[in-house]
Amino acid sequence: MAGLGSISVLDARGLVCPEPVLRTAKAMRSVDPGETLTVLATDPVASIDFPYHCHHAGLELVSTTSAAEVLIFKIRKPRTPVHRAPNRPTG
Repeated sequence: MAGLGSISVLDARGLVCPEPVLRTAKAMRSVDPGETLTVLATDPVASIDFPYHCHHAGLELVSTTSAAEVLIFKIRKPRTPVHRAPNRPTG
């Protein structure tokens, strides 16, 4: 992960499911509430995995875009924690 604060980037290019999501979950622990993590991924399954993960981890998937076969996910950690069910993953 490069940088901290509002311009954090996690390069998960070349990794396949479930690694991009697992590394994102770990990286989100270092992201301050209200801040955003940008994740770069090349695994096509990530377009399914990230919306699911964000929903269940209480994170906001701000945007999903692509450029030159790289998927770009912007994920925000909420300022106030989302109350999660006991079986939801942490992020």
